[in-house]
Amino acid sequence: MTKMTKIQSANALPLNTILDGDCIERMNSLPAGSIDLIFADPPYNLQLKGDLHRPDNSKVDAVDDHWDQFSSFAVYDKFTREWLAAARRLLKPDGAIWVIGSYHNIFRVGAAMQDAGFWMLNDVVWRKSNPMPNFRGKRFTNAHETMIWASKSEGAKYTFNYEALKALNEGVQMRSDWVLPICTGHERLKDENGDKAHPTQKPESLLHRVLIASTKPGDVVLDPFFGTGTTGAVAKMLGRDFIGIEREESYRKVATARINAVRKFDSTALQTTTGKRAEPRIPFGQLVERGMLRPGEVLTSINGKAAKVRADGSLVADGINGSIHQVGAALEGAPSCNGWTYWCFRRDGKTVPIDVLRQQLRAELEH
Repeated sequence: MTKMTKIQSANALPLNTILDGDCIERMNSLPAGSIDLIFADPPYNLQLKGDLHRPDNSKVDAVDDHWDQFSSFAVYDKFTREWLAAARRLLKPDGAIWVIGSYHNIFRVGAAMQDAGFWMLNDVVWRKSNPMPNFRGKRFTNAHETMIWASKSEGAKYTFNYEALKALNEGVQMRSDWVLPICTGHERLKDENGDKAHPTQKPESLLHRVLIASTKPGDVVLDPFFGTGTTGAVAKMLGRDFIGIEREESYRKVATARINAVRKFDSTALQTTTGKRAEPRIPFGQLVERGMLRPGEVLTSINGKAAKVRADGSLVADGINGSIHQVGAALEGAPSCNGWTYWCFRRDGKTVPIDVLRQQLRAELEH
């Protein structure tokens, strides 16, 4: 076990720690319902036959490690079902999982996820802007990988930071095809011999987008196939806690050094754009209950329409009664109306939008 921070007690989650050993055994040893998000980059079971060479006859550094070798599809499927069951047990009721894979394995993994009870939310295509060429010329250049994003179960209230992703994409709704480069240059980690420390190291840009999309600061992110620690490094930068599981000592060593060198962003930088849907819902009636507005008090609109507040939080105007939205829409002859921005009240000689009172209550809830 490689520790990044001190564990406070025997019953606490081993936060910001890389656990060694078998991922299934390690996951089964952690408390159920304790993880907010899982990012899994399982073995792809590439089924490579022989060496691959470039046109100049140099050998391609392909994935031929022992951890990616399975004797049959049946063996791989059994492994997949077991680690997915362990992962689902760990997720909180509103937790979610991302699994990344290639055409060799992602369809088998997707079927196993549905069989296990996960609820599919999206498949996201990571389109590599600089993929490895197809040297044999017998297939299309393999220029993408597929990620499956799923909630623990149907109806779960998973985290999705829609507005933050829109801000990340220059104000345009984020699509399910992401064009990002593979690891090269300074980001590609090397071992003491100058070789790739890991053959399938994922770029930090990919994990940045995943964690911004589906976690909040302080959430716990588990990566059961930790490798050289991309998930942990990005989690630390973004103010999330992580737990990594990695059985290969060489990868744990590289990941530990990497994460120790990461600087966490300051608290201001960790805040992301939120939409109205993410804010606590405040019924207008709460303003009346709290005495912020009184029954009989008159609300006015910018164009001079007026309505009285009733004790049950409804409004009445010209024989019309209903919610702040319904009465505003009726007075304007409109199909709908946002009553929070339509109605105002008077205080100390000033006209104030009722939305100011709603924001005061929201601020109380946040503190």
